[in-house]
Amino acid sequence: MKAVTWHGRRDVRVDDVPDARIEEPDDILVEITSTGLCGSDLHLYEVLGPFLDPGDILGHEPMGTVRETGPAVSAVGVGERVVIPFNVSCGRCFMCVQGLQSQCETTQVRSHGTGAALFGYTKLYGQVPGGQAELLRVPFGNTLPVPVPYGPPDERYLFLSDVLPTAWQAVAYAEVPRGGSVAVLGLGPIGDMCTRIAAHRGAGTVIGIDLVPERLDRVRERGVTALDVSALGKGLAAAVRDLTGGRGPHAVIDAVGLEAHGSPVARAAHRATALLPDTLAAPLMEHAGVDRLHALHAAIDLVRRGGTISVVGVYGGMTDPLPLLTMFDKQVRLRMGQANVLHWVPELLPLLTDEDPLGVDSFATHRLPLSAAPDAYRMFQEKQDGAVKVVFTP
Repeated sequence: MKAVTWHGRRDVRVDDVPDARIEEPDDILVEITSTGLCGSDLHLYEVLGPFLDPGDILGHEPMGTVRETGPAVSAVGVGERVVIPFNVSCGRCFMCVQGLQSQCETTQVRSHGTGAALFGYTKLYGQVPGGQAELLRVPFGNTLPVPVPYGPPDERYLFLSDVLPTAWQAVAYAEVPRGGSVAVLGLGPIGDMCTRIAAHRGAGTVIGIDLVPERLDRVRERGVTALDVSALGKGLAAAVRDLTGGRGPHAVIDAVGLEAHGSPVARAAHRATALLPDTLAAPLMEHAGVDRLHALHAAIDLVRRGGTISVVGVYGGMTDPLPLLTMFDKQVRLRMGQANVLHWVPELLPLLTDEDPLGVDSFATHRLPLSAAPDAYRMFQEKQDGAVKVVFTP
């Protein structure tokens, strides 16, 4: 089968690899019809090489049709259309029953002290082959796949794999009161969807902050107040407070994470680490990593006293310095974490209708064959051609 594989920093390829196959009685084999390129895939492309091996299959936003089922599978059948959540979760353990599928106790990667395994996402999260491929082996076939109806295009449902539940959880964690205000830092796919969900859930003032003109224009078209951080510079906080009664927003969502602009020292450290042998780089990143925290510091500055910061952008550093005095003094609440996909699906599925209140049918900016993956990764990483969301068709 064809699959997108990692071979080094900024080096992904489409290779012929052995076909995925049933390995356990409750596995299913899914023939992928659409699969997304996620912003967190860029962390693999750029930073997290020490936790990857050449040939690892990438991708964690797939959907398709069931080609084969193991003998213990009864919940889905051959030919059914399914979306696959990016968390590899059993659905039965203590954490899964609590709705914390990202902490599944069956698939936690205890050797690295991390939560549930993820499709296509490094040794830190189980080194499970990913979904940017023609076929995908999916464990826990009775509880993990999300069946969806035939008829509408894939994009109607594809984003249930990650974008929709990740953004929904970020907004839920932000606890924006009805009619309240929220600022979203970073308008990539997750940040963009956060602005849509915040408005849908009743926020009165939604502010989107980025420095890419096409991304700013895209959220303006949906009624979001868009601020260009590169134009405002140090005046960003004042501009946000002017829009929020002088106090700042009730909540700030950091949808940027470790790829933030504005920290040349941390950026240099990331690049230097990429040059080290994996045996040296991996423990350095696990125990002494430093992120580029410009976005998180901006969130702490922008949020009103007593407000909430919801962190959905991925961070990986273990020695990140935080302004705890300011956070304590402002009485800031902080929530974060990988999305618990299956927990939010019941709230999201009823919104995926012809009325399309969240604009999922037109959310993708690029639909490309899987063979175009190397160029697509480069385009997305360099923010070219208005790329916000890329969908591959194997």
